Amino acid sequence: MVELIRGLQAPRVAENLRAVREEIAAAKLAAGRPVSDTVRILAAVKYVPSAELGALAEAGVELVGENRAQDLSEKASAHGELFEWHFIGQLQSRRVRLIVPHVSLIHSVASRSALTELRRHSSGARPGLRILLEVNVAGEQGKAGIAPGELDSYIEESPLPVAGLMTMPPLSGDPEDSRRWFAALRELAAERELPELSMGTSQDYLVAAEEGATIVRIGTRLYD
Repeated sequence: MVELIRGLQAPRVAENLRAVREEIAAAKLAAGRPVSDTVRILAAVKYVPSAELGALAEAGVELVGENRAQDLSEKASAHGELFEWHFIGQLQSRRVRLIVPHVSLIHSVASRSALTELRRHSSGARPGLRILLEVNVAGEQGKAGIAPGELDSYIEESPLPVAGLMTMPPLSGDPEDSRRWFAALRELAAERELPELSMGTSQDYLVAAEEGATIVRIGTRLYD
């Protein structure tokens, strides 16, 4: 069982955040991405208790993502004004109603039942709510995400604007192993003129930045 992250110190988080920004800027430069391309750093707060969130705000964190619907509802209700909130966990249809009032972006739409519930609860959604479609680019059996061939039908059926795509590549100890999957997601998005790409975690965010990510989801790298 993963332990909750406690005792966060704002100066340390701020230093980590600065370092990540500099690393991403260097990765973009090395890959030839325009300076104007924005890569937003999302702090993943699944293991960060509500009482610790003030330290993140003090450190300069502006965007946070939660994996669990109930925790999102509780944390955003208590600290909603401190951050922009995204939902980044597996989207369960029965939990959609808890999520939509709080977030500006849902990263993980991957089922038609989720589309149905988003339509059902759209009147209670935060104004301007958009979604990302989670794509199983590697075709892993039993893994969340829609097949690339289903993308167009999902876009057509979505009751909310589809801003872009998200993926979780196959687990690997080598960040370079993620590159082909990030590149594939970038191509799928470009073909459909979708601007947002949520890809990359603490392990492989630099590869993601090189391959076109607009949002990277960082946890331990910010908190160590």
